[in-house]
Amino acid sequence: MNPEPYPSDLSDAEWAMVEPFIPAAKSGGRPSHIARRAILNAIFYLVKSGCHWRMLPKDFPHWKTVYHYFTAWRKDGTWQRLNDVLREQVRLQAGRQATPSAASIDSQSVKTGEKGGHEAGTVARK
Repeated sequence: MNPEPYPSDLSDAEWAMVEPFIPAAKSGGRPSHIARRAILNAIFYLVKSGCHWRMLPKDFPHWKTVYHYFTAWRKDGTWQRLNDVLREQVRLQAGRQATPSAASIDSQSVKTGEKGGHEAGTVARK
C-alpha cells in the first residue's frame, strides 16, 4: 500500500467494521499475497474518483486483480450483505428501526409514453 493514504482509503476503525464481512482467501492452491484491505481501498478509490479500472494508480494492486475481487464479491453477495449490515447500523444509530417498515413510490418518477404504445410512436409508412 502507499505510504500516504488516499482520501478514499479505509481508516483503521472502518476496516475493523468491514473486515468480518470480507471473505477470507480460499484454502488450497497458491496463497494470496495481496491484502484484502488494499483491494477494498482500490475499489473505493475507483468509485470515489470515477476513474477507469485500467487507470488505478500503480501503488494499488493490479487492476485485473481488483476487478476480479470486485466481481467475485458481487456474485457471491458480499456487497449486498455489507450494505445491509451497514444500513441497519446507521438506522439504529439514528434512533430508527433496523429495517424500514414502509416504502413510498412516486408514480411521477416513472415516465410512460404519452401517446400510448409502440404504434403511436412510429411513423406510418405510405
